[in-house]
Amino acid sequence: MSLSIQQVTKKFGSFTAVDKLSITIEPGEMFGFLGANGAGKTTTFRMVLGLLDPTAGEITWNGSIIDYATSGEIGYLPEERGLYPKMKVKDQIVYLARLRGMDKKDILKELSKWLEKFNIPQYLDKKVEELSKGNQQKIQFISSVIHKPKLLILDEPFSGLDPVNVELLKDAVRELKKNGTTIVFSSHRMEHVEELCESLCIMHHGRPVVHGGLKDIKRSFGKKNVVINADFDLTSLQNFNGVTKSKETTEGVLLQVESEKAAEELFHHAAQKGFLRKFELEDPSLNDIFIEKVGTSYE
Repeated sequence: MSLSIQQVTKKFGSFTAVDKLSITIEPGEMFGFLGANGAGKTTTFRMVLGLLDPTAGEITWNGSIIDYATSGEIGYLPEERGLYPKMKVKDQIVYLARLRGMDKKDILKELSKWLEKFNIPQYLDKKVEELSKGNQQKIQFISSVIHKPKLLILDEPFSGLDPVNVELLKDAVRELKKNGTTIVFSSHRMEHVEELCESLCIMHHGRPVVHGGLKDIKRSFGKKNVVINADFDLTSLQNFNGVTKSKETTEGVLLQVESEKAAEELFHHAAQKGFLRKFELEDPSLNDIFIEKVGTSYE
């Protein structure tokens, strides 16, 4: 089952939030959306869910327009959290899952599994407001996946989580993908998209500026990063032919070069100056590509 977004535009009055976006997300794929606030990511998600109607274009899931008949196949974790603070965790999840057509017995069985997976079985009868923000986030995540959706949309799923809980959530997302769920998510943390996604779209002012497979995007970017550590002064290398950017590190320099050939020439030049403790050629990071395409760092 693929998610198809074809020539989709969304306008609010004279403001264009999404501008002629065309993307196809294949069954079982994990797809990442990147972009600064206001780039159009959340608006796109809301159109996919049927919460907003496109001004133009068409969105289909498995060839059909998403409506109440197909909404049970979809799970959604919104960026703005929406749990009822006075409700107990158990009552909250049962209520939301019943809306998805689940039986109470099945809900409690699934909920027990998820609470164990997230190391919080003791919170079953706790009020939501009694939980930390991180644990509330886990409960919200459970509410979006308990009905075993075929399409899962996660808007900033890792925000507010400490590193341990980020890894727990990542493992859960990987397992869902392994079991065939199609997953679309946005994140402010590029390393998360880099680590989890095969394909991605970088949006800027409602338009896709980069779109495709992660490996293909990095390959087509052309430029490479070079990490050099040495005991001698590396400052002069920043002006070497083919170096496009430079940054000093605690042990040396991080240079961006325009090609692998430039990196090879840089290596021979640097090796003549003294002993190199480290000379490592790396693919560009998503942050490098974002800065190049959008013109600003994405934090």
